[in-house]
Amino acid sequence: MKATLATLFSLACMTVGGAALAASPDDIKWVNQCVADSKGMGAREDVVLNYCICMVSKMSENETRSVTQWEKVNVTARNQCAAQAGWN
Repeated sequence: MKATLATLFSLACMTVGGAALAASPDDIKWVNQCVADSKGMGAREDVVLNYCICMVSKMSENETRSVTQWEKVNVTARNQCAAQAGWN
């Protein structure tokens, strides 16, 4: 499953928002953790993946908190990514 998510993330990074993005191994780690943390929240896998990619792209490269921790204090980013991913 992790390999599949990493592959999906890598493919998604090439087309998110019509712009090419580079995904670092650290970004993939954070996205995979976000997806795991979001499991069972009622959204489709593709919606969760897109949400997590969006959130990771908004976080600073120096961020040490997980997406789950970061989204709690960054409500605007959370709402933007949820809307973009279709998680509404």
